[in-house]
Amino acid sequence: MRLLTRALGGEPGVEQRLLTRRGSELARRAARDGVAVREVSWAMGLDPRAWWRLVREAREFRPDIIHAHNNHALSLALWARMVLARGGGHRNPTPHLVVTRRVVFPARPGSALFRADRIIAVSEAVRAVLVDAGAAPARLALVPSGVDPDEVRRAAAFPLGIRAQLGLPSTAPLAANIAALEPAKDQATLIRAAAHARPLRPELHWVIAGAGKLGPALAADIRRLGLTDCMHLIGWTDHPEALMREADVVVMSSRAEGLGTVVLDALALGKPVVATRGGGLAEIVPEAWLVDVGDAAALAEKVVLALHHPSPFSLPPRYTASAMAHGVLTVYRSLT
Repeated sequence: MRLLTRALGGEPGVEQRLLTRRGSELARRAARDGVAVREVSWAMGLDPRAWWRLVREAREFRPDIIHAHNNHALSLALWARMVLARGGGHRNPTPHLVVTRRVVFPARPGSALFRADRIIAVSEAVRAVLVDAGAAPARLALVPSGVDPDEVRRAAAFPLGIRAQLGLPSTAPLAANIAALEPAKDQATLIRAAAHARPLRPELHWVIAGAGKLGPALAADIRRLGLTDCMHLIGWTDHPEALMREADVVVMSSRAEGLGTVVLDALALGKPVVATRGGGLAEIVPEAWLVDVGDAAALAEKVVLALHHPSPFSLPPRYTASAMAHGVLTVYRSLT
């Protein structure tokens, strides 16, 4: 969302305001990018303060489009649009509603999603789930998420020194997973993969960076499998790009990914990526480096293969922030 608003800010004829939670990282970064940010107290998904601020901003700004970036924001936008339609005095009493869908979880019947004028799916996998749930294909648009390769490389230059932090030799091979510790990311399979890989590459170390409710359970799995000396749960990191740069291979064991922006960052750094066929991952990772969801043995074999025969990886142009902004602007123009 930050990269999108930053890119659209340079488009002629486009005016925008970003309504987001007060004091958030998004608000701070977008403001630094020169985006017109409107901060609001927003403590829960359907916070009435956010809804009322949206109504006020819409009456003043008179937007042609309201773009929501999750379901709660879309619900607030739908309610705001009803108020605007009843109030009159607006050049476009019912602004068009656009929502971006980034997950492959099934949409519930009657979801607010289906009341949007356009639903932007970030991958073919997301689009297929929406069609299966009954979304009208004419209302769907495919616009993959994108990253800024230059920004990723600048962030990756941070001297993290993860091997020194963990007390590892400077030459120790390292596989990194960066994801929330939640069921959909399936680090339990990653831990089993480490056990399978140990006889093949006993000097290989694994780093899992992320926070979440499954942390204690994953730590217990590591102890149970006797992997405490080679598998490291490091918690949240402020420097994921630097961790990827210092790793030899990036691994994603997810059961379901809308697309996988961590993988896009890794590709922007030219890093080998081994991943499951979970959702949109299969659209961005070469087939030779994909395994079935939950197949720990195959995941281990691919990681070891990547260490022995690292292949050059690159970011396809369609997954850049500029391409994303162009695609979203095309959606906007199709409505206005």
